[in-house]
Amino acid sequence: MHEIIGNPEFFVSIAVIIGFLGIAWKASPMVAGALDSRAAKIKAELDEARRLREDAQRMLGEYQRKQRDALKEAEQIVALARGEAERAAAQAAGELAAALERRQAQALEKIALAESKAAAEVRNTVVDLAVAAVRRMLAQELDAARRSRLIDDAIAELPRLLH
Repeated sequence: MHEIIGNPEFFVSIAVIIGFLGIAWKASPMVAGALDSRAAKIKAELDEARRLREDAQRMLGEYQRKQRDALKEAEQIVALARGEAERAAAQAAGELAAALERRQAQALEKIALAESKAAAEVRNTVVDLAVAAVRRMLAQELDAARRSRLIDDAIAELPRLLH
C-alpha cells in the first residue's frame, strides 16, 4: 500500500475523483433544475398540444354541425323552390286555359257577329231586289189611277202603323 500512497498518480486520481464529485455535487442542482425546467416545458407543450387538439375537435364538431345544418337548409330551399315552381306551373297552366277560353269565346262572338252581318246583308239585298222587282212590276202593270189610289191607301194607313 505504501507504493500506492507514495505514487503521485494516486493522489492526482483521488484529486480528480474529488473534483468530479465536487462538481457533480455542485452541478446536480443545476442539472436537476435544467431537467425540471425542461420537463416543465415539455409538460406545458403537451398541455398546449392537448388543448389545441380539444379546440380542433370542438371546431370540427361545430363545422360538421354547421355543414349538416347547411345541408338541411339547402334541402329545404330546394323543396321550397320545387313547390314554388309547381305552383307557378299550375298557375301558368290555369292562366293559359283561361286565356284560351277567352280567345275561343271572342272568336265565337266574332263568328256570330259576322254571321248576323252576313244575314243582314243578305236580307237587305233580298229586300232591295224585291223592292226593285215590285217597282218594275208596278211601273209596268199599274196605270196612273190605280197608282194614285194605292198611294192614298198607304198614306191613310200610315197613322195606324206608326202607333
